[in-house]
Amino acid sequence: MIEIEIHDQSCRGCQLCVDICPTKVFEYDAAQAKAVIRHAEDCIACLSCAYLCPSGALTHGNYHVVKNFYRDLDFSQKMEKFL
Repeated sequence: MIEIEIHDQSCRGCQLCVDICPTKVFEYDAAQAKAVIRHAEDCIACLSCAYLCPSGALTHGNYHVVKNFYRDLDFSQKMEKFL
C-alpha cells in the first residue's frame, strides 16, 4: 500500500491537495485549518498533491516510480502564482 503523510507543522491549509487529488484522498478539517488524509487506500501515487503543495508538506513512500500519468495542467497553471 502507498504511504502518504502530511507534515502538520508545514501544512498551511491552502486546500490545493484537496482540490487536485483525482481520487479524493484528502479532506479539509476546518477545526484544525489543515488538510487531513481520509482515504489513503485510494491514493494512486500520481504525486500531483506533492507537486502542487507550496509548503512541501506532503510525502509519499512505498510506490513504484513511473511517469506521472495524471496532472491537471489547467489547474496547475492557475496556481503558479502561489508556487
